[in-house]
Amino acid sequence: MLVVAALGGNALLRRGEPLTADMQRTNVATAALALAGIVRAGHRLVITHGNGPQVGLLALQGAAYKPDEAYPLDVLGAETAGMIGYLIEQELENALNHDRPVATLLTQVIVDGDDPAFGKPTKFVGPVYEQMQAEALAKAGGWAIAPDGDRWRRVVASPKPLEIPDTRVIQLLLEAGVIVICTGGGGIPVLRRADGSLMGVEAVVDKDASSALLATSLGADALLLLTDVDAVYRDFGTDTARAIPVVTPDEARLLDAPAGSMAPKLSAAAGFVTGKKIAAIGRLQDAVQLLNGGAGTRIAL
Repeated sequence: MLVVAALGGNALLRRGEPLTADMQRTNVATAALALAGIVRAGHRLVITHGNGPQVGLLALQGAAYKPDEAYPLDVLGAETAGMIGYLIEQELENALNHDRPVATLLTQVIVDGDDPAFGKPTKFVGPVYEQMQAEALAKAGGWAIAPDGDRWRRVVASPKPLEIPDTRVIQLLLEAGVIVICTGGGGIPVLRRADGSLMGVEAVVDKDASSALLATSLGADALLLLTDVDAVYRDFGTDTARAIPVVTPDEARLLDAPAGSMAPKLSAAAGFVTGKKIAAIGRLQDAVQLLNGGAGTRIAL
């Protein structure tokens, strides 16, 4: 079975944890053990991951150094994809005792320059703040901000991914038996010019949407959307909350879920599932059980 496993930002860095290299490596090492279980179960594996906290931190650091010379978001996305990919690659190789090749690919994702998302930023990046602090930073930096739970964060444009031109490279690596880490942070957003050439654009693509597009493009059998929540819940956050074990794609689209967290996962899963393909949402440590239907929420026909 070809499996695309998407690591959510919460699986790599939990809310409130410091954005240090050591903390992220510790979390990645834990993630690598779960991912190694998928490989040992006999499956081929492609790994994607988020980068919201990391790309936001780099943007802050760049602005603090020389605000007029800060790097654009596509370049910061490439930097974070390299950093996180390196950590995952190394820790997964360690978890597999170096008996399987692992490679990280910086992956471009084509978006539409006229996508309405450019006029309505929704993608959370960077750390969380109290409201007054967020408002002050937004005024100073020209940010858009939005509430994320009981705190506030910066939001940036998140256009829909249309095409992954690097898919053929990923396919070549898979055919050679390589475990591939790619589409980091949703991929590096680029526009295609009239002459066919590519250029970067200021945005952060949703990792779940890109992962579903990648899984479809590769002809994957399963899409795992891994986070720190054990399943999708009805009435989440209330006394009547209950886990949902199985839903169809149509049912998934109708579920009332938080816009910034679970809703993109349900939309991505529903868009991927056709025929005998399956998607599952659940905890990182339950990755193998998610494939077998023994944990999380399964989206299938």
